[in-house]
Amino acid sequence: MQHKLKHVVLVIFCALANISSLHAQTLVLTTEDYPPFNIADPKNEEVSGISTDKVRELMRRAGETYSLRAYPWARAFQMAQQNTNTCVFSTTRTPEREPMFKWVGPLVKNNWVVFARADDHRHPKNLEELRPYVLGAYRKDAVGEFLITKGFKIELANVDADNPRKLLYRRFDFWATGELLGLSILKQQNLIGQIVPLFQFQQTELYLACHPDVPQQRIDLFNQLLLEMEKDGTVKAIEKRYQ
Repeated sequence: MQHKLKHVVLVIFCALANISSLHAQTLVLTTEDYPPFNIADPKNEEVSGISTDKVRELMRRAGETYSLRAYPWARAFQMAQQNTNTCVFSTTRTPEREPMFKWVGPLVKNNWVVFARADDHRHPKNLEELRPYVLGAYRKDAVGEFLITKGFKIELANVDADNPRKLLYRRFDFWATGELLGLSILKQQNLIGQIVPLFQFQQTELYLACHPDVPQQRIDLFNQLLLEMEKDGTVKAIEKRYQ
């Protein structure tokens, strides 16, 4: 009887130790420079932005130990696919990506827009009118992936910040990207007025996407805390900082 009791105590102790160890593991958060949602400071590698501030508050409320760093998007995305205890944001939730991750969110909404050179006299009004042309996007981004699946001719850059110059140099005809990201890049490169938005063709939602091995209890807790942040006004307060 005493032997059985010791065995039960040992099993319970091991289970509690595993749970404690699981929570103690540092959660690795990866992102990209995608203003205003994620803004990476090149001087000190600090990351801010609408999505980032929401994720940081989420981690604080959950009591998580975490690291957060910006990478080129293809690398950030791949890390969350391949590495346990890793999540990537701000990630568009698509049918193709659905089984790849466990999802927390949505964090923000994102409008997809087509940009053109201001001196371009062609004025397509919708995606179908873009069929004859080559569109610029960037690798592993949901915008480019969406357009490729729809059969459009796409030229992919390594980073979206390369695309305005490529558009001006006529490497492709039009540039497809997130509206706020596109405007932010144009502002940084002093190209407002030289490149202009034509039309919006999609609205999506951006998420925190976690490796499938992240325990479902943690995912459920994150989603619950995000709802609480919306109810108590934290989400609106964060968004207001960047208006």
